[in-house]
Amino acid sequence: MEQYIQPFIDGSIEVFRDLCNTEVTASRPFFVTQSEFETIWDVSGIIGLSGEVSGAVAISLKEATAFKLTNILTGTEHTTVDREVTDALGEIINIITGNVKEFFERKTRIKISMPSIIKGRSHSIVWPSDKTRIICIPFLIFENQEFCLSVAVEQAKGGAN
Repeated sequence: MEQYIQPFIDGSIEVFRDLCNTEVTASRPFFVTQSEFETIWDVSGIIGLSGEVSGAVAISLKEATAFKLTNILTGTEHTTVDREVTDALGEIINIITGNVKEFFERKTRIKISMPSIIKGRSHSIVWPSDKTRIICIPFLIFENQEFCLSVAVEQAKGGAN
């Protein structure tokens, strides 16, 4: 598992450090099933994966964390999940997933979708397959806030082994 998860952890650390000038620390990843996956977050950015693998990658956070990140990126104050907040979150998940895609393309052809944003307290994410295991990677940010990077990936039917 570590060989597949580590690029997501490294990619997230790099993006937050370089793009947001912010340090993040990963906690221990854990598996959940589709039926167990209920979000406690206020906003999520999701990117679909296709090609030789299928699945999705999502970043989920509380509003306060999304506002603070957007404030850093735009230099303006945000207090609602507006277009700049959703654009910032979409850009963050796009860069994380793009960097991981480049890492995996040495072995597997992967295409990524445009990011989609879900907002609303305790929203649900429906993953591509009920059988896909979802790996949640919790991160600590801004000393006392958290976000979660969730990864659900499986070999595509008819894909290379």
